[in-house]
Amino acid sequence: QVQLVESGGGLVQAGGSLSVSCAASGGAVSSYSMGWFRQAPGKQREFVARISKITGSTYYADSVKGRFTISRDYAKNTVYLHMNSLKHEDTAVYYCAADNSMEVRTTPMTYDWWGQGTQVTVSS
Repeated sequence: QVQLVESGGGLVQAGGSLSVSCAASGGAVSSYSMGWFRQAPGKQREFVARISKITGSTYYADSVKGRFTISRDYAKNTVYLHMNSLKHEDTAVYYCAADNSMEVRTTPMTYDWWGQGTQVTVSS
């Protein structure tokens, strides 16, 4: 089964940019649909973005559409979330997740494998 490790989180000013990475091992990112979720203190984990296996179709939460981009690098077996025009409300722990489905999945319980998360803090 695939193991996922996030990295690249940190502190950034509002309006700035940051990219987080999700390195996969034990499986190829090309074999899975990959998603990014985030969880702020006291809040439920929420969907951010998804990229489907095979087609590479992408899907975004309305709150990040036009600001965030999900991408993948087969050679590095890594999925990225590029974040622009960051807002204070983007502050959260960001998690990557994987599943085998081609469906558009936005609920955490539908994903089978998870990373440990990386903290993104946006100062206002």
